[in-house]
Amino acid sequence: MVVEPENAELVEVVDRDGNVIEVVTRTHMRRDRLRHRSVFIAVINDDGDLLVHRRSEHKDVWPGWWDIAVGGVVGCGETYLDAARRELNEELGIDVAPLTFLGSGAYEDEMVKLVAHSFQVLHNGPFEFLDSEITEADWIRPEELDIWLKSKQFLPDSLALVLPRLSSFVRIVP
Repeated sequence: MVVEPENAELVEVVDRDGNVIEVVTRTHMRRDRLRHRSVFIAVINDDGDLLVHRRSEHKDVWPGWWDIAVGGVVGCGETYLDAARRELNEELGIDVAPLTFLGSGAYEDEMVKLVAHSFQVLHNGPFEFLDSEITEADWIRPEELDIWLKSKQFLPDSLALVLPRLSSFVRIVP
């Protein structure tokens, strides 16, 4: 039996429609692959480029992989919008930027089960990787995405839930 610290991060377990079923620790959620709420935020600059980033080797799922969106697990009692704003601040140092809602959906594979809201933000940087979850980042043009996807490991959940909603990148969906 794993003993959780008193200050362990709590996560809401949800059904496929996003209704809260129970509250567990993040460790429990990951260990048992329980469905939880998440947010994804695609960052686009004024030129229409997409910010991609490589995740830290310390992440609890897909360490070192590349991603097309920042984001993460929604906290207990937190709204999706508040979580998106928090994640933007924690991961990129952006504290004020209007978010555009792209849509919601469920995703499930052998690693994760989640219900997510996806957002887009227009921002040119500069960025500060405040929480050490991002090790490097780059801007890519829509026509470069296919090359990136073929040469690096990208998170499948954001590819499935965010990429089809990015109008300039839609034609390139793998």
